[in-house]
Order: sequence, then C-alpha cells, then structure tokens
Amino acid sequence: MAYLVKPLVTEKMTAITDKQNNVFGFIVRPQANKLQIKAEIEERYNVNVVSVRTMNYAGKNKSRYTRAGFLKGRTNAYKKALVVLSEGETIDFYSNI
Repeated sequence: MAYLVKPLVTEKMTAITDKQNNVFGFIVRPQANKLQIKAEIEERYNVNVVSVRTMNYAGKNKSRYTRAGFLKGRTNAYKKALVVLSEGETIDFYSNI
C-alpha cells in the first residue's frame, strides 16, 4: 500500500527546504506511521532518511457569501510528514516535468 499521497511543493515548504537543506515535506495517508513513511521514501527516491516528523491537520469549516446565497463547506483533513535526509542527499520533485 502506498502511504505517500504527494510531495508538498508550497512557498512555505520551499523556504524551509532552502533554509534547512535536507528537509522535505509530503502529504501522507492518516494511518501511516513514521517507519512506513521512512521505508517508502527510501525505496521510492533512493535516499537515506535520518528522521521523520508527522503532524495531523483537522479540516476547518469555511463559509462564503455568493450571489446564490451562503455556501458552507469544510476543508479536508490530512497528515503531513517532514522528512530529514542525510547530509548531501536531495530529492528533485521537478525531474519529471
């Protein structure tokens, strides 16, 4: 089972990667634990993972007023993993473009 959903490529994550060279972010499945995330990243990207930090984000209620009336919704809940690679290793997310 694949535990990685997608890599996090946002302005904030890019700034963290630039500041701390070996840190990369991923959105992972909520049932994945750190050992499973580490094993899958090492297998998929052929790198050595030093540590994995995970955090769960709850969905938030959102509402907006439109011409059709008041719309209510909810953002998705997700789990994020910050992965620290060993010195000198990197992951290139843009190689497939």
